[in-house]
Amino acid sequence: MDLQYTAEEHAFREEVQQFFAEQWDDEMKSMLENRRGTDGMKPGMIEWQKRLYNKGWMAPGWPVEHGGVDWSPTQHHIFNSERARVGAPERIPFGVTMVAPVIYSYGTEEQKSKFLPRILASEDWWCQGYSEPGSGSDLASLQCKAELDGEDYVINGSKIWTTYAQYADWIFCLVRTDNSGRKQEGITFMLIDMNSPGVTVRPIATIDGFHHLNEVFFEDVRVPVANRIGEEGKGWTYAKSLLVHERLSIAEVADSQGMLAKIRDLARREINGGKPLLEDARFAQRLSDVEIELMALEFTELRVLADAAKGVQPGPESSLLKLQGTEIQQTLQELLMDVSGYYSQTLQGDLSDEEFGNDYADLARKLYFRGRASTIYGGSNEVQKNITAKYVLGLAS
Repeated sequence: MDLQYTAEEHAFREEVQQFFAEQWDDEMKSMLENRRGTDGMKPGMIEWQKRLYNKGWMAPGWPVEHGGVDWSPTQHHIFNSERARVGAPERIPFGVTMVAPVIYSYGTEEQKSKFLPRILASEDWWCQGYSEPGSGSDLASLQCKAELDGEDYVINGSKIWTTYAQYADWIFCLVRTDNSGRKQEGITFMLIDMNSPGVTVRPIATIDGFHHLNEVFFEDVRVPVANRIGEEGKGWTYAKSLLVHERLSIAEVADSQGMLAKIRDLARREINGGKPLLEDARFAQRLSDVEIELMALEFTELRVLADAAKGVQPGPESSLLKLQGTEIQQTLQELLMDVSGYYSQTLQGDLSDEEFGNDYADLARKLYFRGRASTIYGGSNEVQKNITAKYVLGLAS
């Protein structure tokens, strides 16, 4: 693998840096600063995504005919590295990264023309209706039911752990249309308007203090057959392709690199036993270990992106990225807690920022608590190990 940028790639990097210098401005930062999981988050993210859209950079990886960006793997890498460096957020994935590839791969022409332009322009906010109470890692055991009634399906059941459903205009859902065969064969992929009568969203309080998660209830919700993706009963096939894209995004390689740089900078300033924490041999070793793991993960991601550029769909490599990426995230969160020291143990609001002695301890604690779930959602890491053992190592199941 050639690690040197070409002249064209250097030029692209300068273009990306200029974009962030101009568009990730103080106004944009103030719209999103400390707004995660608050009512101010949605308008801020829509504005940020519209700035990407106006530049033509909203949908890297989409087919060009649908408004996508034909970037090379190196350009993907450059963009994400520069984004993480300045602290700009990634796009909300549920529309542009997750359901859109399902729609343009398996949807009808009518569905493509209806949904894709609105996703691209951030006119619709999407959420994901997969997990149910009792059906998390064993997703195929889901029981949310859809019964055909004329030109509509009637949906009854619930979904749980639905991220940002409180903001959503649409939800893409797996529903059960048949119980007669293998559980994977009776699942159908549906697109549901969140404003439909019978849809109820109930918040789930989480330990980090943010409002990310929700329960979504469906009571006799009527959904047109025209909103079904592909064939009835084939939703598991479409869902698996979506999960591959989800696991790629969950790895968050660029953001972990940004977090690593932040931790190193903070450890250089924090004094421990009369000297900077970065000079503590044990802490420095832990930081070096995770840096090496992150570098290896970065090259794995680049190989996946290179294959994708050749038209090869991501396979079990996405499980490797998800598995290692989330474990690295948790290690970094633990290191940030260590840098914060005793200040990370206080509850939000106990002391002012000035009394804390630093301005990142509260964030460190929230990221740590939130990060405990990363090895579970998107397919638990135990499941990813089984996939890796079977499809990468060739071990019998």
